[in-house]
Amino acid sequence: MLQVVCIKQVPDTETRVKVAGDGRTLDPTGVTWVMNPFDEFAVEGALQVKEKAGAGEVVVISLGGAGVQTTLRNSLAMGADRAIHLKNDTAAPDSLAVAKALAAAIRELNPQLVWLGKSASDDDAAQVGPMLSELLGLPCVTVAASFALEGTVAKVEREIEGGREQIEVPLPAVITCDKGLNQPRYPSLKGIMAAKKKTIEERAIDLGAAHVELVALELPPARAAGRIVGEGAAAVPELVRALREDAKVI
Repeated sequence: MLQVVCIKQVPDTETRVKVAGDGRTLDPTGVTWVMNPFDEFAVEGALQVKEKAGAGEVVVISLGGAGVQTTLRNSLAMGADRAIHLKNDTAAPDSLAVAKALAAAIRELNPQLVWLGKSASDDDAAQVGPMLSELLGLPCVTVAASFALEGTVAKVEREIEGGREQIEVPLPAVITCDKGLNQPRYPSLKGIMAAKKKTIEERAIDLGAAHVELVALELPPARAAGRIVGEGAAAVPELVRALREDAKVI
């Protein structure tokens, strides 16, 4: 079985990001770039399917500039077989442009399973997975919290309000992964050494005209300092007044 995992390189969630001078992109100075955390669950899901079957191939694919190869190499160290780098230096490509570029590359491979994280930690759009499935003409299950493969049918559970939704979907299919689907492995020393010999295919691509324009990017305003309204029961009237008149939340 051939599986494809789409991954994205994002700023580390612990990195303090700054808006660049153009007001529309992030300043990359001092930023640590990592694999999108939700995509780690996708890579692990594909590797577990391959290991359970005892055969198959896992191909990771990502779009971005030269630095993306570091993240692709990390996926290879986890156990993926080969990687495809769609080279493009657009700072913040829109979701549809990304989905179209991925679809064009994936269509050639004809995989049985396409994996993605449910969303990216930088833009939290959660759009590429469903768009990709539509472009490929494949069924899609989003926010997967549990996955089991029985023959050519995937049994997936999704977290919903008040419980879990159980879905059965025939292959080929697109799955987007939620936190808790599995426990992503750490690359072993053997895996890291083996990854150096694995292939990363480079393809320069043109995303064409943007479908969405990012007008401005700004950090949230600094939080106002807190204040103590009193102590014990005597503070309740002032607290209620502050919530009603100042914060306007009641």
